[in-house]
Order: sequence, then C-alpha cells, then structure tokens
Amino acid sequence: MTAGARGRVVILDRDGTIVIDRGYLDDPAGLQFLPGAEQGLRRLHQQGYRLVVITNQSGIGRGLLTVQRLEEIHGRLAEMLDRAGAPLEGIYYCPHRPEDDCACRKPKAKLLRDAAAALGFDPASAIVIGDKRSDVELGQSVGALTMLVSQNGATSDGARIDAGYVVRDLLEAARILEDPSFEAAPRRPAAPGR
Repeated sequence: MTAGARGRVVILDRDGTIVIDRGYLDDPAGLQFLPGAEQGLRRLHQQGYRLVVITNQSGIGRGLLTVQRLEEIHGRLAEMLDRAGAPLEGIYYCPHRPEDDCACRKPKAKLLRDAAAALGFDPASAIVIGDKRSDVELGQSVGALTMLVSQNGATSDGARIDAGYVVRDLLEAARILEDPSFEAAPRRPAAPGR
C-alpha cells in the first residue's frame, strides 16, 4: 500500500463506471463489469483505497424498480466485487426522480457527506470517479479530485466538463493513483454554495 493511499476513499458511480449501463436495470443477472473495471478496482483495493459506490437510481421514483429489487442488485454487485478482491465499504443511492429536487441526487453532496460521516473520512480527500457530468460536479462541489471515465473526453450524457483526469476505464484510474507522483496532483477548491 502506498503511503498516500492509506485511509483514502474512492467514490464510484455504478452504471457506466463499474458495470455496463443498461438504463433502468431491474435484474441482478444484468450486472456485467465494464472492461478494466474488475482489475482496476482490485488494484485500488490493493493500494489501500476504500471503495464506496454512490448512484442515482431514479427507476425507483419512476415506478420501474422496487427498493427490494435494487437491494438484490446491490447484493450481487457486492458479491461480484468481493470475488474480484475489491470489497465495498458501502453503497449509497438516491431513489428520486430529477424533478423531485431532493437533497440526495447527484450532483448534490448529501450521500457523499453521509458516507463520510459513516466511514470517517473528509469528503475533500476523496477521489470521485464516474462517467456523467453529475459525478464530476459531485466531486468538485466538495473539493475532491475527480476522474471522468470516457473514451472521447465527454461525459456519457454528452457534456464537456473539466475533470481532474479523463481515463478510459478504472484500470487506467488505478494506474494513475498508484503512480508515486500522484500526490502532487492539484486539487480544485469546493464550489461555493454546495
């Protein structure tokens, strides 16, 4: 484990970052690792990073998915990651629709702050990795380092946003974080009013 990784937390989006984004997934059997995800998460864990998933799951608010079914999906995800050698410290989700204007839907930071309180870390010291604009904005709102998973520099929802790093997959993210020069990477200040 690198000295800088000790006690650090990586906040991960679920769909499009760890597993294939299938829209409103309602079947645990539909979970499938994206290329590089399994190896990348294992390397992050081996480096001493604590892994947490924060995900928007508006399928519940839209009536497309029950909480019980989501818990089955997340149970299978946790099993997959355990088998991969990358156990999760927690999974936090927002069940609301975007128009509900809740406090927990990314890019709002309630779930990240809840995870920080439960697991004992400073949100600004986390590394937030995801494929959507809301993932990057979540990290920026608390002053965390951000990594955008993208093949073309744009978010999966078509936005251009200035992330700390743009990576092809979680394996590339892990390689960056294990590099001895990583600790010198600049941090962005938290956005005002978030």
